[in-house]
Amino acid sequence: MSDLRFDGRVAVITGGGRGLGREYALLLAAQGCKIVVNDNGSAIIGEGSDAGPAEEVVAEIKAAGGEAIAVTDSVATEAGGNAIIQKAIDTWGRIDILIHNAGNVRYGSLKEISHEDFHAVVDVHLIGGFNVVRAAFPHMAKAKYGRIVLTSSIGGVYGNATCVNYAVSKMGLIGLNNVTALEGVDEGIQCNAILPGAVTRMADGLDISQYPPMGPELVAPVVAWMCHETCNINGEMISAMAGRISQMYVGETDGIYRPKWSIKDVGEVIDKVHDREGAHAFGLNGYLQHLGYSFEVASKGVAG
Repeated sequence: MSDLRFDGRVAVITGGGRGLGREYALLLAAQGCKIVVNDNGSAIIGEGSDAGPAEEVVAEIKAAGGEAIAVTDSVATEAGGNAIIQKAIDTWGRIDILIHNAGNVRYGSLKEISHEDFHAVVDVHLIGGFNVVRAAFPHMAKAKYGRIVLTSSIGGVYGNATCVNYAVSKMGLIGLNNVTALEGVDEGIQCNAILPGAVTRMADGLDISQYPPMGPELVAPVVAWMCHETCNINGEMISAMAGRISQMYVGETDGIYRPKWSIKDVGEVIDKVHDREGAHAFGLNGYLQHLGYSFEVASKGVAG
């Protein structure tokens, strides 16, 4: 049975030279997509540069009969983000797919992390995501078509000690995902977030002896589907780890209404505030739905 195809489509994949990005590039290329492999080849902490990783993936794609080019500009700057997207336009006249996968890691607790290490990670993951989305969005809007996948993490949704820079970045990308999805509705653009779990070089130094199979190949088909024209979701968070795919979402309890509060009142009802029976998951239009529900409760004056 043949798989879904991407013939005629052009994809930009940041961090496409290794790990998950490499797997995305090879899979999409095998299904007919033209690929811009963006990777500056830096070390895992984000230092240095090496054109080798991106060029090796391009060579592998071409050897298999596909089309690809390498771009080594950094996503961390506005100029770099623009150059990466412009390379797709200059080469093939279009950009249909953007996967922001580039990342780096610098560990440190809140008591010890330096501002330099904080910004070094945020600049690649979060600011880098904005830089390439900002550059690609107008081209996609003009074509009335686009598929964007941003790489978030359970480390952003749930947090993880000694990774504040990573957590801030990954949760920030959820905000970018939501806004891009909303603004893309009338432009034919869909944006979703992948929250992947795979053993790549980011796992260096971790004890993975008890891990189940967690190769990038278990995540790539999920991302590829999110990039396909038949994808029917928008503004969602999809987790893919060790062969398990799940939807993650932000929810809120029914809550308690009072027309007037004292400090003591809050403490007395906090257990009821935590009651998840009848909880809401508003989804893509949650901003307006949250406002509407809160205003409705207030107008009815129903006390908790």
